[in-house]
Amino acid sequence: MSQLLKDMPTELANSARETIEEEGNDLLFYYEEKFAPENVCGVDEVGRAPLAGPVTAACAYIPLDVRGHEIWHHVRDSKKVSRKKREYIATILKEVCLYGIGWVDPREIETLNIHHASLLAMRRAYEDMCGKIHAEPKAAQKNAPKVVLVDGKFIPDFGDAALRIFPMIKGDLKCKSIAAASIIAKVARDNYMSKLHESFPEYGWDRNAGYPTPAHKEALRRHGITVHHRKSFAGVR
Repeated sequence: MSQLLKDMPTELANSARETIEEEGNDLLFYYEEKFAPENVCGVDEVGRAPLAGPVTAACAYIPLDVRGHEIWHHVRDSKKVSRKKREYIATILKEVCLYGIGWVDPREIETLNIHHASLLAMRRAYEDMCGKIHAEPKAAQKNAPKVVLVDGKFIPDFGDAALRIFPMIKGDLKCKSIAAASIIAKVARDNYMSKLHESFPEYGWDRNAGYPTPAHKEALRRHGITVHHRKSFAGVR
């Protein structure tokens, strides 16, 4: 049994074994290798639909020397991974990837609309990752990716004409860099909403993360809106 599976909680390890059997090694990094020798990063966002909280994006670059790590057999679209498993995977991803996170708050969402706010979150995630890379010793700065694979069909303005940007519909199902970004963004946003829940327990944000569940809608009816709600959204107005 591999060390990763030994360290993984039992119920997650059983799921991981099934995943390993489903996937081979050959195509795990097809899109990352397609652009070699250029470094490739993936970008994804989460939180377009909620009635409350920010829209959040992450950007992830997977260095060549960590692509043999077993974790990549378990990295997929965050919506297809349980919360407990996502949190476990995200902990490892943040150790082996270069990553950044971008946030756009409810007031900005109201001003920009959710589409443009999502694209802005992606730009901020890329900039956050690059900021971390540029803080590294000069030898490490060569890793700054110049190819960006973006989940969806729209191309954000990253403010860098030298970047090659490629939208990829259902990219979180096809590309490990995008899937890694998807998980990092989802866990970051869920944790943020759980923290907000401590101050606003009536809305159940630790469970619904601000999404328009029946319980959240009922809480809005009973208690009204908070500063964290998106006032331009139909479910809030």
